Amino acid sequence: MHCSKCRYQAVISLQHGNLCKKHFIDYFEEKVFKTINKYQLIGRNEKLCVAVSGGKDSLTVLYLTKKYLEKNNIPTTNLTALAVDEGIDNYREHTLVDLRKFCTEHRVPLTIVSFEQELGKTLDQAYPIINKDASKKPCNVCGVWRRYLLNKHAKRLGVDKVITGHNLDDEAQAIIMNIFKANTALAARLGPTSGVQEHDLFIQRVKPLYFCAEKEVRLYALLKNFQIKFTECPYSKEGYRHHIQEMLNEFENKYKGTKQGIVNSFLAMLPLLQNQEKEMPQTIQQCSKCKEASNKDICNACVMKETIENA
Repeated sequence: MHCSKCRYQAVISLQHGNLCKKHFIDYFEEKVFKTINKYQLIGRNEKLCVAVSGGKDSLTVLYLTKKYLEKNNIPTTNLTALAVDEGIDNYREHTLVDLRKFCTEHRVPLTIVSFEQELGKTLDQAYPIINKDASKKPCNVCGVWRRYLLNKHAKRLGVDKVITGHNLDDEAQAIIMNIFKANTALAARLGPTSGVQEHDLFIQRVKPLYFCAEKEVRLYALLKNFQIKFTECPYSKEGYRHHIQEMLNEFENKYKGTKQGIVNSFLAMLPLLQNQEKEMPQTIQQCSKCKEASNKDICNACVMKETIENA
């Protein structure tokens, strides 16, 4: 199989042709940079924080964010990385080793915060306690605490935006999950830029890999020789998202372009969802415990923390 643009061996077959290593890297980087420009994900004078884990998506988006800044003569001194250590035994400690090496090699300052330091327990310790009464999956606990700490420490770092490594597969899954659960309010906050309206208590999140399929991100990371352990979180198969992921992968195998079609259709509807949410805005207030953003008196992160403390 030869590249459609030259006679070298192809490394991937896409809907518009086969690409060799060089032309695939060019195609992938151009797609990410076009997404950044089209949706104005990065401003020239903005301070940026990349949410990183040490996995393929976060290292790819960190690398390409820095490359975009250099390409457009934007100071890379405005770039920092922020990681959350959930405390998942025999998993997160390994990805953080790769992450530290990567950030040192690419001269990006790295801040690591942990569930244990901030919330009193690792995820491994907290989940069984919280699950006794709440019947929550590990992913529910992890998701609440991760978002909480990312937003909290991004504010402390004084950044304007948090850049995440969410890819096309992630977004297609999120769209279907919200449709199945009738969460139109949450769906309105999806898209290349998160949220419906700006708020002082939230740092806006943006997704440069929004139109990149997971297999493309994986291949890019391999071709760039990023030192990554391609392992999944041991809790991932327990979550609702995993079942949606399997369903969409099956559809994609049978009907190519399914995930892209979901995302494209959603983007066409997104303005309507956002207008609907603007007409019925949620009241955002400060949590009475931690003073972080909440839609009720005590935020979900603090409710879970209290459950552990009272156990």
